[in-house]
Amino acid sequence: MQYFVVMIDYGRRGREAIVDPEVTRREVVSRIASGEYRNISFIHEIAENSVEDVTEVILNEAALPQIPPEDVELQAIRLDHARDLRKHEPT
Repeated sequence: MQYFVVMIDYGRRGREAIVDPEVTRREVVSRIASGEYRNISFIHEIAENSVEDVTEVILNEAALPQIPPEDVELQAIRLDHARDLRKHEPT
């Protein structure tokens, strides 16, 4: 049996592992290219008794630019700052 594990990182909200034995490599690439899968931490290919990290290969197939983790954290910081500002607004 062969399947893929796609780990999605939601920042402070946690992570989600998407594991579906019926999703093919082509479908994983398609979901990344369409934007359905974003903020990917890693993609592992499980085949029989082995695990292979195929993150770089699949992201290259989907032709998405690599976003450094620092940029993702900056977005979370901006959202937190906006929330803090709203807390102190007069009601």
